[in-house]
Formats: sequence, C-alpha cells, structure tokens
Amino acid sequence: MESIVSLAKRRGFIFPTAEKYGGLGGFWDWGALGVEFKNNIKQAWWKKFVQGRRDVVGLDSAIVTNPTVWEKSGHLKGFTDSLIECKKCHKRYKADDLHPPGKAGRSCPNCDSMEFSDERAFNTMFKTFVGPVEDSASIAYLRPETAQNIFVNFESVQTSSRLKLPFGIAQIGKAFRNEITPGNFIFRSREFEQMELEYFVKPGEDSKWFEYWVEEAYQWFIGLGIKKEHLRKHPQSKGELAHYAKATVDLEYRWPFSTSGGDEGWSELIGVANRGDFDLKAHGFSVKDETGEFVPYVIEPSFGVERPALAFLLDSYDVVKGGRTTTTESNKEEEIVLRLHKSLAPVKVAVLPLSKKEPLVKEAGKIFEEIASRFACAYDDTASIGRRYRRQDEIGTPYCLTVDFETLEDKKVTIRDRDTMEQERVAVEELTIYLTEKFNAFS
Repeated sequence: MESIVSLAKRRGFIFPTAEKYGGLGGFWDWGALGVEFKNNIKQAWWKKFVQGRRDVVGLDSAIVTNPTVWEKSGHLKGFTDSLIECKKCHKRYKADDLHPPGKAGRSCPNCDSMEFSDERAFNTMFKTFVGPVEDSASIAYLRPETAQNIFVNFESVQTSSRLKLPFGIAQIGKAFRNEITPGNFIFRSREFEQMELEYFVKPGEDSKWFEYWVEEAYQWFIGLGIKKEHLRKHPQSKGELAHYAKATVDLEYRWPFSTSGGDEGWSELIGVANRGDFDLKAHGFSVKDETGEFVPYVIEPSFGVERPALAFLLDSYDVVKGGRTTTTESNKEEEIVLRLHKSLAPVKVAVLPLSKKEPLVKEAGKIFEEIASRFACAYDDTASIGRRYRRQDEIGTPYCLTVDFETLEDKKVTIRDRDTMEQERVAVEELTIYLTEKFNAFS
C-alpha cells in the first residue's frame, strides 16, 4: 500500500489537498495523471451502463437541494454513525472501526488506552446555509449520496424520456460525508464521487433484476482487469442490511490493509441493493399500467469512483525484478510497471524522439499533433530512451512510439507494447488506424 501511495503522489495521480498548509483529513486532490485516470473510470462506467443500453438515461443534479428531500428519505434522523472517544488522548473513532467491535477488550489505536466514552449517534451529513442569513430557516446539506436526487426526479425523467418499466436513471457526481475516521488513503474520504444507477422495476420482478445487476457489476470489474481471486460477492445478512433494503450484495475486494469487520482485508468495493419500494414511496411516487397503480421497486448498483480507482491501481501494480528494458542504461534491480487496462490508462501513447536534434524533434512534433487529436498522448525528449520507457511503464502507458533517424528516411516509427515488450515498425501514415485497432480490441 505504501508503494501505491508513493507512486500516486510522485507521478501526479493523487495529492493530499492543501498539503502546503497541512492538508485536511479525508480530502484529496487529483493531479494531471489522476484526473485523466479518474475520468477514464467514469467514462468506462457511463459507456457500459448508460450509453450502451436502451433502458437507462442520465441525470446531473444539484449538490445542494431542498432539505425536505433528506427529511423524507430519513437521512436527517437515520444517517448516523456511532461515535466513541478515548478518555485518555481524546481521539474520536467510529465505534465499528475499533477491534473487537464490542466495547470490552478494545484499545485506542493512538495511545492503547482501554477507557472510552459511551457511544453516541453522530450525523455524518455536512450542514450549510443557503442565503445571506444563517438561521434555522436557511439550513441545507451537501448531499451524502446522489441517489435521492434521482428519486425526486423520477416522474420528470420518466415523462420527458417516455420511459416504461423496467428502466434506469444514472448519475455521476460528488457526495459528501463527514466521516468520523477517514483513512487508508482514498478508501474512505469525506468528499468523493459516486456512479449510481437506480433501476426501477415492477414488484415481483425485483429478485430477477437484482441478480442481474449483481452479475453485471461483477463482470464490469473483471472486464477492466480486476483479478478474480481479489473479488468476491458477499450477500449481507439480515443484521447487516440497511433498514430500507430487501437484499444487498457487496462486491468485496481483498485490500492490503485491515478494515472494519473485514476478513483478511476483504471489505466493500461497491454494493448492489434491492431497495424495495422504500424510496419512491417516501417521496410519494407511483405508476399506473394495465394491472393498476403501484410503487416501483428499485435495484441500485452503487459505485464510488475512489475505491474502484484504488483497486485498479493495486491490481495493476507490478514490480519486475532485475529490470526489463533492453537498453544498456537499464541496470536497475527492479522496475515498476502499472499494467492498467488500456481503456483506463491516463496516457495512451507516448511520443519519444530518439534525440533532441532538430529534424527528429520536428518530425516527432508533427506526429504528436496528428495522434493527440484522437488519443491521450505524452511527449518526452528528456534523458535516455530506456529511462523514458521506464517512466511511461510506471504510469501505465500502453504504447511508446519512438521517432528515430530511420524515420526521416522510411517514414516509419517503432511502437513498443507495454505488456508484451514487442516492438513493431509502423508507417507514420498508418498510425491512427493502427492505434485505433489496438485500443478497440480492449474497449
């Protein structure tokens, strides 16, 4: 885990927010590579679950909404964690994060004291005010999830899009939770993004669709490179279920750190819930068809962005002992290769002129401009070619394109594959077609 955190900061994936001023716990900034990586994850999700389907449409709703939404949904009363405080060092924890979960025998991770306050409920919603006066009438909240905005827009979206059951509404957006104990890098943050889909079905058909969406979510991760031995389906017991849920299956990932209630690092990556008719009933919605009037059930595949991003980084991180480049400069004991799925890689192609001599730089510049309109590209002409290969391997770039002196004669470049290490001479005029075919094979 330390290696991933180090790589993420050093290469510009993820930084602590406002690190110059000591940061702020549970908040992170995404750097130049990180924002591309994160966008690729969101685009892969949107392409699979929205654009690739006839029965799902999108939504982009407000972060701050009418507080009545949270009253009707139960968040104002029920969106709480159990807070506990160490009496010696006064650090506060989410009670479930202390092991063993029961009060007897557990100790403070900070000072080892075993004396704690009684547990008390702590609402994790961020409160704010709307308008110039900060009084009870102007209280509002940063949304703790994107789901409720979908529910309150149910009728408007259904009518405007002329949708009939079963259908889904999807949204990607920021959510905020005032977590008591954020930690494990981006695993648990106070500001994060969600990729949520609410799929509305007729009562009686919910079990079939619930099983369908569990498998769809599972296959999405497998298709993007998560190892099967690191992913499992965990049906929640009755004691684990949220009060609104008829059934929930967590897709659990085997994290390289201990988590609350986890089994050897196994903990939630994303969850798929059968929410029954709780949500639409709470907001007063129903539909009519030839069988009569009823409240639809909701199946919810709820993805975050940060946890999948962390899982993709962990599963793609590879250390090659003894190095792997063939250049004489490569005498290092080990090299890092980030074997990201090619659709997720923040940089798709790196253009590398063999030297800084003007004819090569000019030709490389032309090639960069041509392919950068189609693919996320990097240009690097600093240091030896072997070192530049290693820099690209470390951030997961699938293809390195070398412009050498022969290019000036035969109008071909050498393309090196990150995973196979194979090199191929390709005509400059065929580069766009060549690369398009390569990436389409992994889309």
